[in-house]
Amino acid sequence: MLLLEVISGETLPKPDRGKMRFHKIANVNKALDYIASKGVKLVSIGAEEIVDGNLKMTLGMIWTIILRFAIQDISVEEMTAKEGLLLWCQRKTAPYKNVNVQNFHLSFKDGLAFCALIHRHRPDLIDYNKLSKDNPLENLNTAFDVAEKYLDIPRMLDPDDLINTPKPDERAIMTYVSCYYHAFQGAQQAETAANRICKVLKVNQENERLMEEYERLASDLLEWIRRTMPWLNSRQTDNSLAGVQKKLEEYRTYRRKHKPPRVEQKAKLETNFNTLQTKLRLSNRPAYMPTEGKMVSDIANAWKGLETAEKAFEEWLLSEMMRLERLEHLAQKFKHKADAHEDWTRGKEEMLQSQDFRQCRLNELKALKKKHEAFESDLAAHQDRVEQIAAIAQELNTLEYHDSVSVNARCQRICDQWDRLGALTQRRRQALDDAERILEKIDILHLEFAKRAAPFNNWLDGTREDLVDIFIVHTVEEIQGLIDAHAHFKATLGEADKEYQSIVGLVREVESIVKQHQVPGGLENPYTTLTANDLTRKWADVRQLVPQRDATLQAELRKQQNNEMLRRQFAEKANAVGPWIERQLDAVTAIGMGLHGTLEDQLHRLKEFEQGVYAYKPHIEELERIHQAVQESMIFENRYTQYTMETLRVGWEQLLTSINRNINEVENQILTRDSKGITQEQLNEFRSSFNHFDKNRTGRLTPEEFKSCLVSLGYSIGKDRQGEIDFQRILAVVDPNSTGYVHFD
Repeated sequence: MLLLEVISGETLPKPDRGKMRFHKIANVNKALDYIASKGVKLVSIGAEEIVDGNLKMTLGMIWTIILRFAIQDISVEEMTAKEGLLLWCQRKTAPYKNVNVQNFHLSFKDGLAFCALIHRHRPDLIDYNKLSKDNPLENLNTAFDVAEKYLDIPRMLDPDDLINTPKPDERAIMTYVSCYYHAFQGAQQAETAANRICKVLKVNQENERLMEEYERLASDLLEWIRRTMPWLNSRQTDNSLAGVQKKLEEYRTYRRKHKPPRVEQKAKLETNFNTLQTKLRLSNRPAYMPTEGKMVSDIANAWKGLETAEKAFEEWLLSEMMRLERLEHLAQKFKHKADAHEDWTRGKEEMLQSQDFRQCRLNELKALKKKHEAFESDLAAHQDRVEQIAAIAQELNTLEYHDSVSVNARCQRICDQWDRLGALTQRRRQALDDAERILEKIDILHLEFAKRAAPFNNWLDGTREDLVDIFIVHTVEEIQGLIDAHAHFKATLGEADKEYQSIVGLVREVESIVKQHQVPGGLENPYTTLTANDLTRKWADVRQLVPQRDATLQAELRKQQNNEMLRRQFAEKANAVGPWIERQLDAVTAIGMGLHGTLEDQLHRLKEFEQGVYAYKPHIEELERIHQAVQESMIFENRYTQYTMETLRVGWEQLLTSINRNINEVENQILTRDSKGITQEQLNEFRSSFNHFDKNRTGRLTPEEFKSCLVSLGYSIGKDRQGEIDFQRILAVVDPNSTGYVHFD
């Protein structure tokens, strides 16, 4: 019962003073009835068990009392007592490191949660930053000692038990933590009461401050409006764009720098006034009435007048700006067009007065003329610009531009210069036309000279080459043809001289024009590199070479006539020797074929031919002498004969060789006949058969012709392998050197 009175703060019925068992049971029942009256349901707890000293029952009842009177009153966001106490611990310890309260057993085991709760409400009692999670015993002792000493919270828990127990008792920790909650909540309620008193005093002081500030701000704002209005109502200007721009910049500075603080001041003043009235109304105090002339409506009217003046001032500034900008734009437009025109005309007078075309060739002059025509077109196009400049100057005068004097002077200079440019342009055009006519005349003469000088020069070069050309002729007819052609050429020299004089006359005419008009470079012909001096020199060379050519041709004619005589001499002799050698060769060949009598007769006749040939040799020697003269005269062909010395020499040697060979063959045949006992008839048969198969009359047979010859003589040669072997044996005898041919002997 005493525990209930202390923990609940209420008085229980007077207890029985007896020491008997029923007295004790009665007192316990009174306590149980009081607990039941507070809405706590006691299940399986009876007075008899408690009086009998049932430890478990007694502890359960004590926990029920603590839960009801110490913990159940805790209320956080309409949660149960346990959940609310846990949420309170979580919120209070949230800012602290190494603290994470999730339950009432393990979360408080290292002591940091207890220390965090104390430091959160009384930071002067514990230096939390010096605590470590690794020293739970020190943390617990620190928290329990401080709570007992400064917060009147007894040491309900044993630090060693908390550390050594795997899971500390949740109810014990909840009971101890609830003491922290009641201790700190009681202090907070006392502080709240004191704060309410202070708040009332502060509200009154704040109201007085707001009143004073309103009066001060209102006076300051109205005074600023009064000073600003004359400046906004002023319409004076120096009639210059710079002056109006300066005023506009001042106005923009006013809107950008000076007015925004006043707008904030006005808003603050209205906010303070509304706040003050609201606070007075909530405090059940009479509304605040500012002094006369400082009402919110007075300030609003003054501000409205300021804004009206601002709008009118800005409109005036903008309209004045537009007017002066247009005037300044006209002045700038005049300056820009005048600058552009003067830039364009710069150097034009010097260009038009220049005599540069005097040093030009025709193509350069034509380019200058084209350039001048382009300038004339450009000049005509700039007429509009000059007229625009004059019109703008007139408009500036009409609008009374402040610097009209300089504008008019500049406009007059431009107009005067324009007139001078027109006159100079006409004079330069005339000078260019005159110069073009002169250069065109010179150019026509140069072109005519080039057209006529080139073929004439080619004719001179060809003629010089022909006159000095080394000719090679072999007949009188050829040299006579050259002489006739040269005579025909000489007949054309008269016309050539006329052409020469005409061409040189063109150059003299050019020289006359160049000298008369002092045309620099006029003598240079752009169409050709030929000059009159070149033609004159070459024409003189031709005149000298013509008689020299005459002498050369006549000498050659005499030479060819002598050659013709040599040809006739050689031909006459060769035409006699050649047929004689051919007749002798035919006769020797006929004897060699055995067509004339016996072998002795053939041998006799061959020796007679041999003597006759040696007797004819002086004719060959005479022909050699004539041939020597022909060679010395470099005669390579002779149309009067088909024989050459080489063919005659070969024929002579063949004749001698044929005679000697046939004599030798006949002698060998006689020896063979006599040694073999061959009759003349057999020999004639052999010759006849040999000559039959020697169709080309070469005096020899091929192996196949020889085989046919043997067969015709009655020799049997088989067509088998044995027959071939026999034939090869015979062939080895008649052709021991394997020449591939068989002779008659």
